Amino acid sequence: MGPVVKLCELPLARQSHGETFEAAFAAVAAPLGARRMGARYIEAPPGKKAWPYHCHHANDELFVILGGRGRLRHGGRAYPVAPGDVIVCPAGGAETAHQLIAEGDEPLRYLAVSSMHEPDVLEYPDSGKMTVFAGSPPGGDKAARRVDITVRADSRVDYWQDER
Repeated sequence: MGPVVKLCELPLARQSHGETFEAAFAAVAAPLGARRMGARYIEAPPGKKAWPYHCHHANDELFVILGGRGRLRHGGRAYPVAPGDVIVCPAGGAETAHQLIAEGDEPLRYLAVSSMHEPDVLEYPDSGKMTVFAGSPPGGDKAARRVDITVRADSRVDYWQDER
């Protein structure tokens, strides 16, 4: 395989959850050998979101809007997005939480690019959850993960609890 990817020829995997989440996507960088940078091509149907509102503590993300129209939720604010827009979501806390929502009559098509640091901690401000990945970063090889856990952020226990 050469270094050129034709997005229109990628075989797309599909995911959906309930009435809100739906997307078709394909890995772009990993199949060509990239290990320190991740990239996916994503299509979200009108009115849908590909993933929940979240932030990464270890990974920066960059999105390039290729087609359709939508809205970016970012750090508690909303921004319209259209073809040609580039969105930067640095690693951080709730102030960098982000989510793209497709609007209009056609799918929102975009390229998502990420640093591939692990471990990573993700927060989900809407639901109060946290996820920890180790062994493979978000978007990486799930089979290589040694830790993949999602918990409610308020389910804390004392550091010394149950230690002997």
